[in-house]
Amino acid sequence: MNARERYGIPHDSVITIAGTVGVGKSTMTNALADALNFRTSLEKVETNPYLDKFYYDFERWSFHLQIYFLAERFKEQKKIFEYGGGFIQDRSIYEDTGIFARMHYEKGTMSETDYDTYTNLFDAMVMTPYFPHPDLLIYLEGSFEDILERIQNRGRPMEQQTPVSYWEEMFQRYENWIDNFNSCPILRLNIADYDVINDENSIDPVLEKIGHFINQSRKWRSSRLLTK
Repeated sequence: MNARERYGIPHDSVITIAGTVGVGKSTMTNALADALNFRTSLEKVETNPYLDKFYYDFERWSFHLQIYFLAERFKEQKKIFEYGGGFIQDRSIYEDTGIFARMHYEKGTMSETDYDTYTNLFDAMVMTPYFPHPDLLIYLEGSFEDILERIQNRGRPMEQQTPVSYWEEMFQRYENWIDNFNSCPILRLNIADYDVINDENSIDPVLEKIGHFINQSRKWRSSRLLTK
């Protein structure tokens, strides 16, 4: 019996991994995909034409970056559901509007006109009954000190040049965002409770929780449809 069958995880499940920069989203994405024999949907940082420019000049490039992310994530979400599910997704489409665009608007590095244009477009594309939402959003969390250490250890140049105060603010905004998120079911995992790189068995309790959460949420949705 494979892991998907053992933990009762439907073959067409779509699971999204969310969390602040450096928390280990890509690592968890790959570990779950390997365990479940699912496809991955990874964030393509290297091919983003705006990211390096953005880190040097937030005000000039924040709107361009958010529109690019929205278009790419929307296309990716469509592809996932056209395949019939069976995907682990690195980063959700919801974080862009709930955290990044809002942060730049509030800090004055995105104009009110640009912010309104972006949020109106996001609502029209994503916050509708026609948009396919994931079965489960896994939110990875941990202490700010642990997350900052991970950012420093992986050594991406554009991240090393970013002030620590930016990462601290990002950390707090993520915490506030997830406390108010309700677009799909959430499973919160603390990064101190597993180590999928050095202990492959630490993924098993995660899989057990995923199976329970997805099956409970699907039963709830089915019961709601029957009562309508």
